[in-house]
Amino acid sequence: MNGYMGTAGSLGFLLLIPVYIFAMIAQVQVKSTFTKYARVGSYRRMKGVEVARAILDRNGLYDVVVEPVAGSLTDHYDPRNNRIRLSQTVYGSDSIAAISVAAHEVGHAIQYAKGYKPIRFRNLFLPLANLGSGILPILIMAGFFFRIVPLVDLGILFYLFAVLFHIVTLPIEFNASSRAIAELVDGRYIMEDEVSSSKKVLGAAARTYVASAAVSVMELVRLLLIRDRMRD
Repeated sequence: MNGYMGTAGSLGFLLLIPVYIFAMIAQVQVKSTFTKYARVGSYRRMKGVEVARAILDRNGLYDVVVEPVAGSLTDHYDPRNNRIRLSQTVYGSDSIAAISVAAHEVGHAIQYAKGYKPIRFRNLFLPLANLGSGILPILIMAGFFFRIVPLVDLGILFYLFAVLFHIVTLPIEFNASSRAIAELVDGRYIMEDEVSSSKKVLGAAARTYVASAAVSVMELVRLLLIRDRMRD
């Protein structure tokens, strides 16, 4: 068992190195880009919470609550409670970075309100993706230890749902950013010469989702390689 685990595991690890490097670079870039433009005040001097509220109201989403949340870059939209939670560095800041992130989260609220199809598609995978993430290590390790290939196959099947979840998330995030830029421009919350800066902030954030998807895909490839060695 150590032989096939070692060979396939080594190859899988080598495949993962580039994507893990990409993921680390993406994390550094999103933090550095946000920090850079967090120092640049927007022309309108509207705070993140004000821009979020204004865009929501422009789209008739009066029932969506905007509230602060602890931490940095912890911003998110919670569809269960219909709340947009903005981090401390976004909620009360009037920087380009802050209003861009705030608008992005509003973009997710608009997606849900308009029944954006990829959202519905992704939600189908969510329960299975969560289940797979929880039981995957147990199934995989038990399958490898006892050399039960069907058990490994079951673990890989569950992990596949997590991979699909990451992949479907990509168009959702890109669409939310596109909506954000459009809303910021149409509402004149940013001026023409600020659009490029706003896109850089959201583009850096998007690359972290690309990196997460790439890591999950390569992890799946690594598991498949090890599984195939078990059959030999």
